[in-house]
Amino acid sequence: MAATTSGRMPLLEHLRELRRRVVRSSIIILVGACAGWYFYNPIITRLAKPVCDLAKAQAEQASHCGALYISGVLGPLNLQIKVSLLTGLILSAPLWLYQLWAFIAPGLHKKEKRNSVLFLVSATPFFAAGATLGYLVLPVALKVLFGFTPSSLANLVRFDDYLDFVLRMILLFGLAFELPIFLVSLNLIGFISGKTILSHWRAWIFSITLFTAAFTPTGDPITMLLLALPLCGFYFGAGGIALLVDRRRAKRDLLLEGQS
Repeated sequence: MAATTSGRMPLLEHLRELRRRVVRSSIIILVGACAGWYFYNPIITRLAKPVCDLAKAQAEQASHCGALYISGVLGPLNLQIKVSLLTGLILSAPLWLYQLWAFIAPGLHKKEKRNSVLFLVSATPFFAAGATLGYLVLPVALKVLFGFTPSSLANLVRFDDYLDFVLRMILLFGLAFELPIFLVSLNLIGFISGKTILSHWRAWIFSITLFTAAFTPTGDPITMLLLALPLCGFYFGAGGIALLVDRRRAKRDLLLEGQS
C-alpha cells in the first residue's frame, strides 16, 4: 500500500486499496466455493452425520434420511450453491483474513512484513482448531436443541436450514479463534501494548460473553460456554505474550539509546 512521506495515505488511494483487497478476497472465496461444489456430496454426508447416516441412505436409495428433507423445485440447486459458498468462505478464511489484516496494517517495514507472514501461518491452525471444535460441539448442541421437542410430535428439519446452521457454527468458531492472532499481531507492529490489552480485562470478558451469546447459532449455555472459555484463555495468553514482546522491545530500545 502506497503512503505519503508522513505515513498517511490519501483517501482515494485508501479506497483503491480496499477495492483490491475485496476483489482478491472474492476471488479466493470463489476458488474455495468451486472446491465446495466439486466435493458437495462428501461435505453434506459428513455434516449430516449427527442427524442421519446420509451415505447409508444414499446407498440403500432410501426415500428419506431421518428428520431431514428438501422442498421446492429449486431447493436442491439452492442448497448446493449455499453449501458451496459457505464451504468456500470456511476453506479460504485464513487467506481472506490475511487480506483484511494487510489492509488494516499498511505501510509496514520489512520486519513488520515478516510479522504479517507469521499472521498468515498462525491464523491457519487456529482457524482449523476453532472449526474443528465447532464441528465436535455440534452433536451436543443438536441433542440439547432437539431435546425441547415434545415427545408426541415429530421434528422435521429442512436440510438447507440445517446445513446453514452447521456451517455458520463452524465458521463462527473458526473466526472466534483468530482473536489471539489479531491481538498479538497488533502488538508486534506496535499498535497496541500488552498493558493496554490486559488493563481492560473485565470489558474484554464481558465482550467475549456478549459475543458468544449474540452470535452462537444454538443459543444454549453449553455451546456458549465451550466457546467463551477458550476465547478467555486465548485473550489472557495473547496479553501475556504481548507483555513479553513489550519488555523485549523496551530492552532493545535501551540498548540502542546506550549505543548512541
